[in-house]
Amino acid sequence: MFTKLHHVAIICSDYKRSKAFYVDMLELAIIEETYREDRQSYKLDLAVGEHTRIELFSFPDAPERPSYPEARGLRHLAFEVEDLDEAVQYLTSKGIQSMEDIRYDELTNKRFTFFADPDGLPIELYEK
Repeated sequence: MFTKLHHVAIICSDYKRSKAFYVDMLELAIIEETYREDRQSYKLDLAVGEHTRIELFSFPDAPERPSYPEARGLRHLAFEVEDLDEAVQYLTSKGIQSMEDIRYDELTNKRFTFFADPDGLPIELYEK
């Protein structure tokens, strides 16, 4: 069912410092950098090899993460799936109770949803 790890999203406390770390120190290639005025937020897509990426986000005054909402640290893990409806149905049949409604990514127009692991870590299913 899972085809690969699609991306890991990280919300940082200092965008310039984190961008320098991932781009200059770790030498990850920039795929795309977007500033979203309505959110006062940067989204930096970084290539991790040929198939995986890191999404680096900045949000004004992001708190340290207790769990939700958008906060510093690991935001979620995302797994790419061929068919989102099939994956949701499968996980629901396995007893996953925390499945969110399917939404569309405003930047890519791809469908996605979230559910949580036993500790509340958000996990995303992202349709190929």
